[in-house]
Amino acid sequence: MRFTISSTVRSLLTAALLGTLSGLAACSETAAPAPGAPTATASPEAPAAAPTAAPADTSPTAALRSPAPEGAMAYIIEPADGATVTSPLRVLFGLRGMGVAPAGHDAKHSGHHHLLINEPDYDPDLPLPATEQIIHFGAGQTETTVELEPGEHRLQLVLGNHLHIPHLPPVQSEVITVTVAAGP
Repeated sequence: MRFTISSTVRSLLTAALLGTLSGLAACSETAAPAPGAPTATASPEAPAAAPTAAPADTSPTAALRSPAPEGAMAYIIEPADGATVTSPLRVLFGLRGMGVAPAGHDAKHSGHHHLLINEPDYDPDLPLPATEQIIHFGAGQTETTVELEPGEHRLQLVLGNHLHIPHLPPVQSEVITVTVAAGP
């Protein structure tokens, strides 16, 4: 089934999503990365890019999703998959084939990171909600420190466009698993 959206409906959808985004304003109130903080550029340690082919998107909000270039990918630099760590945990973000831009800044082939903790459900056609399991980095941050309870946790990065909507195709990292050791 293919949806055709008139310019009036598209404008209404955009206005509704922008209204929703006002509730997500907290992500733009976060501190900017510290001077000298790692940037989200490709590194020699970056995993090989998975092939990406943009599938046809027939959803009503397809016009609000931003295209991702072929080969674009997000990845977690640190911690390593399978690592045993302590809390608070430092997480470094990596990005290949795209740039980092603050939320609200509509620049081609750019976006901002969202850290998903323990694989929460989300709709890739809508703005990623700000929750305890989906942390927004709307100021363009490329690292964070998170408090996690002892035990096993799954982490994943998803790049969102200027409206917090995942790109098409989604630019996301592999899910990694870390074990947070119990304190003394």
